[in-house]
Amino acid sequence: MARILTLTLNPALDLTVQLARLEPGQVNRSDTMHTHAAGKGVNVAQVLADLGHQLTVSGFLGEDNQQAFENLFAKRGFVDAFIRVPGETRSNIKLAESDGRITDLNGPGPLVSAAAQQALLERLDQIAPGHDAVVVAGSLPQGISPQWLQALIGRLNDLGLKVALDTSGQALRAALKAAPWLIKPNAEELAEVLGGETVSVLAQAQAASRLHAQGIEHVVISHGAEGVNWFSVGSALHATPPKVSVASTVGAGDSLLAGMLHGLLSADTPEQTLRTATAIAAMAVTQIGFGISDAAQLAQLEQGVRVRPLTEQ
Repeated sequence: MARILTLTLNPALDLTVQLARLEPGQVNRSDTMHTHAAGKGVNVAQVLADLGHQLTVSGFLGEDNQQAFENLFAKRGFVDAFIRVPGETRSNIKLAESDGRITDLNGPGPLVSAAAQQALLERLDQIAPGHDAVVVAGSLPQGISPQWLQALIGRLNDLGLKVALDTSGQALRAALKAAPWLIKPNAEELAEVLGGETVSVLAQAQAASRLHAQGIEHVVISHGAEGVNWFSVGSALHATPPKVSVASTVGAGDSLLAGMLHGLLSADTPEQTLRTATAIAAMAVTQIGFGISDAAQLAQLEQGVRVRPLTEQ
C-alpha cells in the first residue's frame, strides 16, 4: 500500500452532540455526546489507515490540549510530524439532529507565528520525500494566509508529490493557482472561487476543462446525497450513492477524498475508484466518528452505488 502524508493546518477537537431537534433560544437536552480529535486531514488519515495505507500526519497543534491527538496518533500508528504552537487547538461543536441536519459552531484556531510556519516548511522538506501523495485539507488558522498555502502547495509539487486538496473560499482560490493534482470542492465552493454557476453538468465540465488546462488533473465535485461528479483528463463519471439512514454528515467529504486517493494510488479502474469512494462516504454518514468500521457493510454499500458516464442521461 501507499505512504501518504496528510496536512491539517487547523485541526479541531470535535464535540458532536446528538439530539432529537434543536430549538434555538431554548434549553435543549442531548441524547449522546462524542468528542473526537479531528480536522479534515486527520479524518482522511483515519479512513486511509483502515484501507491499509501508511500515514504521516502533520500541521499545527496547540500545546495546551494536544493529548487527545497524541492518543489517536499512537492508537492508529500514525507518524506524528505536527508542529506544536502556543495555545489551544480549536474546538468545534456539531449539533446533529435526528433528521440528519447538522449545525456547526467552529472555533478560529490558534495564532500560528512566522517561526512556526517556517518550522513546518523545514519539516516537510525533510519528511515529504518518499511519500506517494500529500493531502492538504481544511481551513487556515490565524496567521496563515491563502498566499502561504499557495506557496506550500507549489513547494510540495516541486518535491514531486501528488497533492490532493480539500479547502474552500480564499484558500481554495489561491491554492488553485499552484495546480494541485486533485481537488474536491462541492458545487457551491467551486462556484464561489470561479465566479460563475457550476450547478449544471455542462458548467462543471467547462470549469473542469479550464482547471485541467491549469494542470489540475482530477476535479471531484461532491453533491451530498445526490452523488459525485468526477472530471479527469479525458473522462467524466457520476456516482449515485445508495440510500442510507443518516446519523451525521460530518466526515462524509473527508471519507470521499480518502476513497478517491485510495483508488487512484491502488491503480483501480476509474469506475471502481469512484464506486468504492462513494460507498465509503455513504458509510460515513451512518455513523458518528471516522473510519471504516465494518468491511461487510462497505461491500454491501458498494453494490448499491451506480456509476455512469456523465454523457448518459
